[in-house]
Amino acid sequence: MSDVFEGYERQYSGLSANLTKKCTVAGALDGEQKKQKISEIKAGIDDAESLIRKMDLEARSLPPNIKAVLLAKLREYKSDLNNLKSEVKRLVSGNSYSSARDELLESGMADTLTASADQRGRLMMSTERLNKSSDRVKDSRRTMLETEELGVSILQDLHSQRQSLLHANNTLHGVDDNIGKSKRVLTSMARRMSRNKWIIGSVIAVLVIAIALILYFKLK
Repeated sequence: MSDVFEGYERQYSGLSANLTKKCTVAGALDGEQKKQKISEIKAGIDDAESLIRKMDLEARSLPPNIKAVLLAKLREYKSDLNNLKSEVKRLVSGNSYSSARDELLESGMADTLTASADQRGRLMMSTERLNKSSDRVKDSRRTMLETEELGVSILQDLHSQRQSLLHANNTLHGVDDNIGKSKRVLTSMARRMSRNKWIIGSVIAVLVIAIALILYFKLK
């Protein structure tokens, strides 16, 4: 979920709830007070439209799986905004307070009760969306903390593995030193054996020559 989109979403939910309250208040006003309240509502609707455009741009810049979910939510917000616009049009439709009063008297105040019910419903929906946004923020924060803890655990494991590798490397260096010493001992032994062979060969040669000379002089 995009943090930017969630920020716009929280702003819109709060603004929508505020506009719904203002529509309820404007329905009970008359004259200049009602006009001033309607002007405030129109300005708020402009801000809401700006937020929806920003959410639309942000949603379309995200991966397809996330974009589809956010665009579905955005359609709900657009529908909510259209309902607010319809409410404003009803407020500025040209019916004066007296004509509205007569109409309410004729219809048994049915329209007022219906409008109030619709406004309460929108207010409840806006409050619910705001609560859901807060829950998503908490979930994102908890996921971030869990990810941080996992990262620390992985770093500790990597450090432990590095120490093991360094220990193994030192052990290998010790084995290499022992192998080198053994090689030098074997080389020295081979040299001694070769020297001993030459000595034994020389002694045998001398003995053979001595025997040959003895036989020669005896026979002569």
